[in-house]
Amino acid sequence: MNQTQSVSAAESAAQSLTIDDVRAAAERIKGAVVRTPTMYSQTLSEIAGADIWLKFENLQFTAAYKERGALNALLLLSQEQRERGVIAASAGNHSQGLSYHGRRLGVPVTIVMPRPTPTVKVMQTESVGGNVVLEGETFDEAYAHARKLEQELGLTFVHPFDDPNVAAGAGTTALEMLEDAPEIDCLVTPIGGGGLISGMATVARALRPDMQVIGVQAALFPSMYAKIKGENPICGGDTLAEGIAVKAPGVFTSQVIAERVDDILLVSEEALEKAVSLLLQIEKTVVEGAGSAGLAAMLEHRERFAGRKVGLVLCGGNIDTRLLANVLLRDLARSGRLSRLRITLQDRPGALYRVMREFEAHNVNIIEIYHQRIFTSLPAKGLITDIECEARDREQIDALIAALRANGYSVSQVELA
Repeated sequence: MNQTQSVSAAESAAQSLTIDDVRAAAERIKGAVVRTPTMYSQTLSEIAGADIWLKFENLQFTAAYKERGALNALLLLSQEQRERGVIAASAGNHSQGLSYHGRRLGVPVTIVMPRPTPTVKVMQTESVGGNVVLEGETFDEAYAHARKLEQELGLTFVHPFDDPNVAAGAGTTALEMLEDAPEIDCLVTPIGGGGLISGMATVARALRPDMQVIGVQAALFPSMYAKIKGENPICGGDTLAEGIAVKAPGVFTSQVIAERVDDILLVSEEALEKAVSLLLQIEKTVVEGAGSAGLAAMLEHRERFAGRKVGLVLCGGNIDTRLLANVLLRDLARSGRLSRLRITLQDRPGALYRVMREFEAHNVNIIEIYHQRIFTSLPAKGLITDIECEARDREQIDALIAALRANGYSVSQVELA
């Protein structure tokens, strides 16, 4: 199939994805996926200046909405296709959702992942029934190998997003949201390849044609944003939202989004980190970077959502625990509760002790102290000490710094990049 035929097929598929497809998918997968709650968040609503309802898709068994589309696609296979098995290229939530439901249904599932994929992701996929094949150094190489195995072994390829059946399954998320919270007048949804928002926008346009449907992408990976707006930016970088870090958006999903989505917003890494932290601190729920993208958009584009009744999908909760710890600590640093002060001292007895007395006087807790005598531009009798400390708020740190400077110390605050 040439490129023109491929686009034509995508346009046809986009037009044929209807609310009836999503409703049929909902009946098909009923009872086999968690009907996750949709809950109003009073505190987040106050922070964002808009009413916010959260759809907790991170409570699925594999902690992501991807189960919905994967299961719908599996249930639509013929008996022969089930017996032969399916294949996909994925190092993320799609691999786990497909593997888990494949094992339940007795359908062999092969997942091709790039060789550098973290061992924990390989183990998670294998633990829910997937047969993992490591091939290639990049996702594109893994994808090419998966398509090769599809032909060689007669397997059925299940695309993570560029498939009407997968999008229809994902769209069941919106059916449940609007049933539980009919007040919602705006849906804000993360976009990677576009499967989730394609299904959700299809539901919104059928049930509430006047509803705003807004997509969100990480600023480092604006692939769908660029495609819809006719731009050609560079995609790449270490984004917290790796679940939506897609360089090549779907052909089919691009058509749906162009027709049914009102706008796409980009969010910074700082906003993503803030959203992950807020959801854990306020809602006591763990989300991955992609799952926080909707809230990040509301924090970074407040004027766009002022006074609206917004539905957000917490689309996944698979985040590395060490990464989550870093995000939380960085948020504490940005808020002023954690700080690193760099102080120039004379290298003589009692110098550090006198500084400690100021910390005690201002009730600021010291966490770590680092001395640097050699690699400085100071005279030989000078030293730099970095003190990591914990305070009630930024004002308490500011008061400590002012007191140290009043006593003749050279003090600077080490800021986050």
